[in-house]
Amino acid sequence: MGSIEVPADRYWGAQTQRSLLHFAIGDQRMPIAVVRALGLVKVAAARVNARLGVLAPDLADVIERAAREVADGRFDAEFPLSVWQTGSGTQTNMNVNEVVAARANELLGHGIGGTSPVHPNDHVNRSQSSNDTFPTAMHVATTRVLIEDVLPPVRALRATVAERAERWARVVKIGRTHLQDAVPLTVGQEWSAWAAQLDHAIAGIEAALPAVHRLAIGGTAVGTGLNAPAGFGGAVADELSVLTGAPFTQAENLFAALAGEEAMVGVSAALRGLAVVLHKVAEDVRWLGSGPRSGLGELRLPENEPGSSIMPGKVNPTQSEALIMVSVQVLALDGAVATAGALGHFQLNTMRPLIAYDVLTMAGLLAGGCDGFRRHCIEGVELDEARIGALVEQSLMLVTALSPAIGYNAAAAIAHEAHVRGITLREAAVASGQVTAERFDELVDPRRMIPGL
Repeated sequence: MGSIEVPADRYWGAQTQRSLLHFAIGDQRMPIAVVRALGLVKVAAARVNARLGVLAPDLADVIERAAREVADGRFDAEFPLSVWQTGSGTQTNMNVNEVVAARANELLGHGIGGTSPVHPNDHVNRSQSSNDTFPTAMHVATTRVLIEDVLPPVRALRATVAERAERWARVVKIGRTHLQDAVPLTVGQEWSAWAAQLDHAIAGIEAALPAVHRLAIGGTAVGTGLNAPAGFGGAVADELSVLTGAPFTQAENLFAALAGEEAMVGVSAALRGLAVVLHKVAEDVRWLGSGPRSGLGELRLPENEPGSSIMPGKVNPTQSEALIMVSVQVLALDGAVATAGALGHFQLNTMRPLIAYDVLTMAGLLAGGCDGFRRHCIEGVELDEARIGALVEQSLMLVTALSPAIGYNAAAAIAHEAHVRGITLREAAVASGQVTAERFDELVDPRRMIPGL
């Protein structure tokens, strides 16, 4: 391939430099979470290689030290490669191998140039292939991001919603189906639905995790484990469990682990499920807060910033809008991940950088969206109980309480008459002769229309 110049002040080597030259596509860089996870893979591999006698203990020790620094983020600036590279992630695996080797040699007093005494392929990548280390790092990174970054803000949002549901458990409001008036429920019941939907989304993410805990490590090039000592993959998975606290194991079928991406597609689907719930909640909140005088106006949303450059005093439901945009973006990225997951030809899926980038992007968007929506919207929401009460009183669907006493058709005629003439339901009912005013008041009690209230 000929020679290529590498900046003398950089820890990366020729393969990284070639990738920078040949894949100068877009601004999207390989997620640093994947790079740091590869650092952990190199730590675990060095330990196991030394234990199994295929790597000298002194080299294993210095590789572990250097790889640990990569995993800790000390060398993040040394990983400049584009997402849009080889579909196996080989260039990023070699970027990590080269930086770890250079740092190990520096620790041994040999400077950062050269490949001796620690070689990126012969020593740092010993018993490994990009085809098993990259998917392993994807799974490690995804596990850590889901556990540390995504689930905490989702659970916090759910807890805040549930607290409001309990706080407003006895505030009666009018329900809506098909965007039209329906029978009463309480504000607390409406909010409890959001909490339950978030519970479902959380459960979906938790259910996706066990598959991500099964790692491709030990499969090397095509799943056979060529050039890896017996027991290497399982031992590395055990070490990664020690390093991260997650219950990693070697995949039962390494051929499937290299050829397919069902686990990551499953995570993507779970994140899509969360996005769907958040979209619904954010839409409901902005509709219920619409107004302040020409909309529903049941909720008073926090006034965080001016909403218009031309209309003085206007305030918009910006947190809902941001979360809805996040959700739409996640739905689109999930489609890309599903398509990429289907492109595992023969013994290898070669869409892995895209899958890693999109899943981790989804995770970051949803984590930030949930946190911001909770802190800047849900925690500051207040009820306009006067408006809520007025809407209940005006609702024609309270006529539903009359139906068992006078029949569906007679009740429908009363509702129609009230609507056409612009009078109250009570006035129309009394005028119909079907019920007296006293009987109407007895039957049409919004609180009594909510079982258990």
